[in-house]
Amino acid sequence: MALAAKKGVAKANISTLNNLHIGTLTVNVLFILFNLLWKRRSLLAYILFSLPSFIAEFVLERSGRPTFDPSTKALKSSGEDLAAPGLTEYMFDIIWVTWFCLVSVMLFGNLGWLVWAVVPAYGAYKGYGFLGMARGLMGGAQTGQIPEEQTVAAGNRKRRRAA
Repeated sequence: MALAAKKGVAKANISTLNNLHIGTLTVNVLFILFNLLWKRRSLLAYILFSLPSFIAEFVLERSGRPTFDPSTKALKSSGEDLAAPGLTEYMFDIIWVTWFCLVSVMLFGNLGWLVWAVVPAYGAYKGYGFLGMARGLMGGAQTGQIPEEQTVAAGNRKRRRAA
């Protein structure tokens, strides 16, 4: 049963990685051809803003590609599940934002790279949310503050005891 699950993850990972590589190759070749044949765009910005996407794709390839035994062709490792939430999901988001930026740059000029500002803005938003959640968990206990629901319940207990 567990081997069937590993085979399913391996098959899904192979398909996902192949689609990812084909998409990256297509968008980047289109950008380079557009840059060479039609209108010049900043190659320095292209390298600078595409580098995180290439690194994320490399990490996904290394961690998600299944490995097989060369002699028996048996599955050795299915790789990390590329459908998992968390960091894997964020790496895919970086790749897709980069693709969108490349298309935006082709259509609207070098100002299309401003779309990349979404990534740190989203990171700051998520970080602020985690910080607020941590304050809520730790702050009330450390400062001696008691939420309103607890004070109302405590007041009701005092009244019940007095009666």
